[in-house]
Amino acid sequence: MQYRTLGRTGVQVSSLALGAMNFGRIGRTTQDEATAIVDAALEAGVNVIDTADMYGDGESEEMVGKAIAGRREDIVLATKAGMPMGDERNHQGGSRRWLVTELDNSLRRLGVDHVDLYQIHRWDPRTGDEETLSALTDLQRAGKIRYFGSSTFPAYRIVQAQWAAREHRLSRYVTEQPSYSVLQRGIETHVLPVTEEYGLGVLVWSPLASGWLSGAIREGRAITGNRAAFMPQRFDTAVPANRARLDAVERLAGVADEAGLTMIQLALGFVTAHPAVTSALIGPRTLDHLRSHLAAADTVLSADVLDAIDAIVAPGTDLAADEKHDTPPALLDPSLRRR
Repeated sequence: MQYRTLGRTGVQVSSLALGAMNFGRIGRTTQDEATAIVDAALEAGVNVIDTADMYGDGESEEMVGKAIAGRREDIVLATKAGMPMGDERNHQGGSRRWLVTELDNSLRRLGVDHVDLYQIHRWDPRTGDEETLSALTDLQRAGKIRYFGSSTFPAYRIVQAQWAAREHRLSRYVTEQPSYSVLQRGIETHVLPVTEEYGLGVLVWSPLASGWLSGAIREGRAITGNRAAFMPQRFDTAVPANRARLDAVERLAGVADEAGLTMIQLALGFVTAHPAVTSALIGPRTLDHLRSHLAAADTVLSADVLDAIDAIVAPGTDLAADEKHDTPPALLDPSLRRR
């Protein structure tokens, strides 16, 4: 396992981090299975576990808490808040009212008195940066969180938040958690240059592109993965973007074969090769999935392999532009760009 410094915090974290979204109902993973995954990950040298309040409506946090009981101090524990938790209109977002309440809920579910990294799951356009940052700063000073970060923020919002922290003399976001893979490289054009400029740690999610880069999706095979079952539109090869992804996967498989790598090793080796990336979040549902991911822990891609990947998916390119998660709201809602 490789270790890197998380931004400018001085905290050493593993280059592969365990994402717990699949713990519970989302991945149909039982407590015993989740605990076995955590056990194996920690034994392999993974020291970061990332979850969120919304994963299974708190179920993931509860399962993580049980799995890490008795060894909390060996783990860099991260969770997130901001996405809706139920139908109540104020049980979401980045307001002080919600974050103070929901952090206590997360700590209770996790069975701990603090988290190492508390992340705002998505930018909340209804809440000012000063409101969110002041609440997070107070929670940090109270000892309930050690650091805080953003997740899937547009580049300009990352910059704005850094300036707001400076202007109001508040603590700042020290990490960003964006989506990044061989097939979705758009953050190379805007987000990663900004995180490098401000010295943010970067924990990337979906490095296997929702399973497209797992090795299971190939030309002529039925697509039957867990994601395909509840997001079929993202895997319908009649859709041009999905056809482009499948064509790229076939060419990438040739590169992996020639280099003596699995597709997972190629995919994880690619994202962890970028100098702005600290860790890649893996989200196994089973021990077998975890083992296949851990096999990439020490993968270092040669310049020739990275050049071959660039020739298939150009730097800065998103093959599925409609699946970007940091798109400015005005690009999605016509009323926001018309007087």
